[in-house]
Amino acid sequence: MMNRLQFDRCVARVMESLPEAFAPYLDNLVVDVEDEADEATLRDVGLTDDEIADGDTIYGLFIPSEFDSGDGLGGVDGHDQPPHRIVIYRRPLLEDFPDRRDLRIEIRKTVVHELAHHFGWTDRDLEGFDNDPDPFGDE
Repeated sequence: MMNRLQFDRCVARVMESLPEAFAPYLDNLVVDVEDEADEATLRDVGLTDDEIADGDTIYGLFIPSEFDSGDGLGGVDGHDQPPHRIVIYRRPLLEDFPDRRDLRIEIRKTVVHELAHHFGWTDRDLEGFDNDPDPFGDE
């Protein structure tokens, strides 16, 4: 199993691989890794008590800056504002994707989805990212 340092490095590699379309949104963004979402977070994202009891969980969460002006850049001018935050949940990803390549792909999809949905992109907009057979150029 991948240790915490290896997982953190995997997330860093994923962030370096994001499409250019995301570059304007990354300056005011922090990506954190936590072991798993707590029950309050799972309820906040809409999971029911039964779903939580059945083991349903999330892989990631976008937490916008409290000063988000809606422009996706983190405030009035995008500077000197608290950053947006993405949390990647390590344990569920490791459990569901034991293969390292599959894990990297799923972390990338999670990051892209968390950013994209916040900025109004639809699942259809994301098909190109999801369907890329070699998103890391390592095949």
